[in-house]
Formats: sequence, structure tokens, C-alpha cells
Amino acid sequence: MDKRKKVETIEETEFEESEKQEYHKPEPDLEAVFTGSEALKKAPKIYGVSTGVEGLDDLFFIVTSEGGKIVKKTLGGIPAYSVMNITGVSDTGKSLMVEQFTVHQASKGNKVTFITVESPANFVVASLKLRASAMGLNFDDFQDNIILIDAASSTKIRENVPDLLATLAYVIQQYKVKFTVIDSVTGLFENKEMMARAIVRRLFNFMKKWYQTALFVSQKRSGHEELTAEAAGGYAVGHIVDGTMVLAKELIDSPFKAKMYKKEIGDIVRLFRIDGCRMSGHDTKTHFLEITQTGLVKIKQPIGG
Repeated sequence: MDKRKKVETIEETEFEESEKQEYHKPEPDLEAVFTGSEALKKAPKIYGVSTGVEGLDDLFFIVTSEGGKIVKKTLGGIPAYSVMNITGVSDTGKSLMVEQFTVHQASKGNKVTFITVESPANFVVASLKLRASAMGLNFDDFQDNIILIDAASSTKIRENVPDLLATLAYVIQQYKVKFTVIDSVTGLFENKEMMARAIVRRLFNFMKKWYQTALFVSQKRSGHEELTAEAAGGYAVGHIVDGTMVLAKELIDSPFKAKMYKKEIGDIVRLFRIDGCRMSGHDTKTHFLEITQTGLVKIKQPIGG
């Protein structure tokens, strides 16, 4: 047998062995099968988790039946155990919003994990302290309710999702954490956006396994439409998570926009919209969003009143 023929034979044999290893006779996974009542026994009770963002909490609601009538009731916050995506271009208030959430929940005595992927932990904690001051809270009273995971400084956990999740699992168990913030998930798949969907799916499944109410910040590219849920990595984030909050900003550069937004030409308007939520009803209007001079985000009235 000549040398080339021998190599081809070896390759064919290895391919066949590989095929044999990957193939298995299909078998049902009965542990994945539940009746409705069985699944309901494991379902968590949904309630509202207040965010500390003025104007946001009343935009989520549930529908109940009272006396034969369908009644809409405000949830008073984002649905507990939901994984929400907050997306937008830069300078729209995404990080401010999750910082307000973190400070607000920590001030109520709850433990919050803040995974910082963009900026080192010592810079983020300084920002959180500023946010607390703007909210009229004494940061020293609850600073240790916030547990920072510095993925910005640690290449090991930023580039390796299993290591990141092992670190987060330790923190959740050690500190009895209920809430997790990641700012931003986009930083976990920089330069490898083809893996975005797999990474976000893994993060989402992890949050569900550990019963976390989670906020993921994701960045938009300049080519994305302002008020869509699309983020870097395509629609991966928005399609996997429970819901998306879209933040946008627009320059008033025409008389038409000036009339529509009741602003002066040259002004910037910021906008907010909830783009779907699996776990509760939600307001579907586009609202004005304000970033105050003290650095707080407020959700204002809808466009058109």
C-alpha cells in the first residue's frame, strides 16, 4: 500500500470511529417530562421586584379574575426570577439604571452580585456610592450587601464562562444572593460574537437554576436601529432572555422632530420602551427617559401623553 493510500485509510477509520462515538440510539429523557400540575409545584410565585428607577415599576402588571371580571394589577417592579436585558447605545443610561437597581436593593437589606466586565471594581463601587448619594442613601450602611465580581480585571473569568459561573455560584451560596447584575454581557463575547448566543444561553440557564432575578446590560452597535431589542451579537440576547428594555437617544435635527417631541432643534431626547416580557404584562408605549443632573434615570410620560 502506498503512503498516500495508507494515510487516507487511517483518516477514514478515524472518521468512522468518531461517527460511532457521536451516534447513539435515540432514547427519551423522562426526567424532562412534566404534567402541568407537576411543573406548577416547582414554579416560583411571581411578584414585583422594585428597581429604584422612578416611573419604571408601574409599567409591569399581572391580570387576575375578580368577580368574573378581568382586572389588571400593577406588579410594582420587574417580575421576580426574570432575566431582563437592558440595551441601547452609549450614553442612554443603561449602567445608571442597573446601578440604581443595585443600590436600591442593597439598601433594602438584599444581597446583590454586580459582575463588572467593562470597568474595574474600584471604579464601579465609586460610581455606586455616587448613585446612593443621589438617591439620598448612606452607602456605608449597606455597602457590604453588594458583592462585586471584577471580570474587567480578571482575564480568567472574563474569557472563560465556566470559571465565571463557578465564581458566581460561590458568591450566591456564600452571601445568599438573590439578585445578579452583569454590566455588560457584551464584554463576555467581544471579538467572538458568533458565540454570543451560546454564552447568553448559558448565563440565562444559570440564573434560572439559581433562582436569580437578573439584569444583563448589552451594547448596541451604531448600525442597529435605536428602538429595537437588537444588541451586539445579533438578536441573541433578546431572544433568550425573559424581556428587554430598550434605551435610545435622538438628536432633534428637524422641525418635524421638534414638533413631535415638543423640543428645540439641537436638543437630545432620550427614549425608553419595554420590548416584551414573558413573565408578566407590560406597558408597550415609548416613554421619555431623563437622566437628571445628579445622575439618576427616570422614566417619564409616554410620547403623545
